[in-house]
Amino acid sequence: MVPSPFSVARAGQRLPLASASSSSTSSPTSCSLLAASLRLSQTSSATQTTGTQQIRSYKQQVPAEGPPIPSPTAKRPDIPPYPLGPRQLFKQSNKGLYGNARIRFGNNVSRETEVINPQKVRRKWWPNIQEKRLFSASLGVPIRTRVSTRVLRTIDKVGGLDAYLLGSKPARIAELGPWGWRLRWRIMQTPTVQEQFRQQRVTLGLPEEGLEAAQAAAEAARALLEHDIAEDSLLTEETQRMIDEEALFDMAPQEGFMAETDGKKSS
Repeated sequence: MVPSPFSVARAGQRLPLASASSSSTSSPTSCSLLAASLRLSQTSSATQTTGTQQIRSYKQQVPAEGPPIPSPTAKRPDIPPYPLGPRQLFKQSNKGLYGNARIRFGNNVSRETEVINPQKVRRKWWPNIQEKRLFSASLGVPIRTRVSTRVLRTIDKVGGLDAYLLGSKPARIAELGPWGWRLRWRIMQTPTVQEQFRQQRVTLGLPEEGLEAAQAAAEAARALLEHDIAEDSLLTEETQRMIDEEALFDMAPQEGFMAETDGKKSS
């Protein structure tokens, strides 16, 4: 007798040994039903396994020169820490260019009862986040990142990803987040951005080499001044010693000082 399809075990459940053997020996239809149930159980278990896996990190292209694009989560002591620290609310924004986007909470209010005894249902609004490959002109490669649509609009307005990351206003620094801060540090290591900064220093009347070179020049000038002060103090001490000993000062000019010469010019 062929068993009914409803008697076959569902996905993820084991059949008794007796029922499995009897169904396999009874007819080909029961064998096909048993094989289908086993395949369904394997598919469901594989789906559950892949569903629990974590989302893979970004796979970035390596630039032609310089260090690779940093990871949003790896520890990098060589990168200066983000001045505002990691975000404690909506922590997903630490791994993307989310700007000031957050999860918003509110209510759905019925139109019919919004005045008298309003009926409210709690809800939330998630920001529109997309995964994009944004081209960096200074690196010469696209950067793969999660970005909100509002930040995409800002990037188009300012003229590209590099211009957005190099913004110097406090509001832009707050929008970047830890991940944007790392990308900002990376593009600052490129010769293109360093040449841009050099031209800005020339325009502002600052030294072309930067603050480090200016500090080195200031330290050299300070050392020369200290050397001159030390020589002046030694000369003052020698003069005071001669005054105390009532020694004679040789005030005679050196030989040949302002000597008279003939009016003929030497050829």
